[in-house]
Amino acid sequence: MKKQTKINYILTLILVFCIGATIPTLIGSSQVNEQHSAKSEVPYCVTSPTVPTQVTFDGTTIDLRRYDRRERMDREMMAFTYMHSTTMLLIKRANRYFPIVEPILKANGIPDDFKYLMVIESNLNNIARSPAGAAGLWQFMPATGREFGLEVNDNVDERYNIEKATVAACKYFKQAYEKYGDWMAVSAAYNAGQARISSQLDKQLASHAMDLWLVEETSRYMFRLLAAKEIFSNPQRYGFLLKREHLYPAIPYKKVTVSTPIDNLSDYAKQQGITYAQLRDANPWLRDTSLKNKTGKTYVLHIPTQEGMYYDPQKTVAYNKNWVID
Repeated sequence: MKKQTKINYILTLILVFCIGATIPTLIGSSQVNEQHSAKSEVPYCVTSPTVPTQVTFDGTTIDLRRYDRRERMDREMMAFTYMHSTTMLLIKRANRYFPIVEPILKANGIPDDFKYLMVIESNLNNIARSPAGAAGLWQFMPATGREFGLEVNDNVDERYNIEKATVAACKYFKQAYEKYGDWMAVSAAYNAGQARISSQLDKQLASHAMDLWLVEETSRYMFRLLAAKEIFSNPQRYGFLLKREHLYPAIPYKKVTVSTPIDNLSDYAKQQGITYAQLRDANPWLRDTSLKNKTGKTYVLHIPTQEGMYYDPQKTVAYNKNWVID
């Protein structure tokens, strides 16, 4: 009993000592919080990203000081900044797709900044399909895809072919630019259609597509494009801290040319040493279990290499050094 009383006495002394030692710290902390810190009832704090006074698109300076432009840009920058998982995934995917798309844009005389249109169209999901039926990285509707040279049917849908769909998008951009002479108007037309943008420019007596009163989706579209470029240009400024190992590298593959039907793609994949799922993943434009090819057309199949499918994240190379912190 005496031993227990002694232990309790010692514990009490220790407790009193600890409380006495921490009181100055607690008081000091309270004073600092009162004077210098905002009070919050949640365990984290958020802040609004700073809207730049101007941005550039294809070298053209766009003034964002006017209230309407500033607030529209602010909305889209906040959306990208606080859609954490989505924006981070976009940067990871860009490391795989930008190296494919950029040279095609350049070869066709299209501003490099249009790669960000692909970002906002599909979230860089090559198998994306909208409820309206738009498909692929560039989200072509079936009729528009055919108009610009893509094969679109139940067996082959080249809207899902990255290279061919990008070439088709370049054709659209060129056609629209001949009409407007302005790349931002081209981007608006990609969303709303050339007929609508042309008619609204005439009706509203506007000289710039960014000054039009449009349905919300199209009105936001141009500023989403600019915000995507801003975030991608400096992800760290907006809180996205990625390492090289986090990015998705290109998957090495060999190209196989075929000009005859393939009756069973599962058998064909097995002959190539891969699964049907891997064949479809590398060639999402294949839309059935066979390749009918009744006309003897030449197709190029991508066959992933065994080594490439088991990539080492530590060896991933960042396509843009601004995306990573190492």
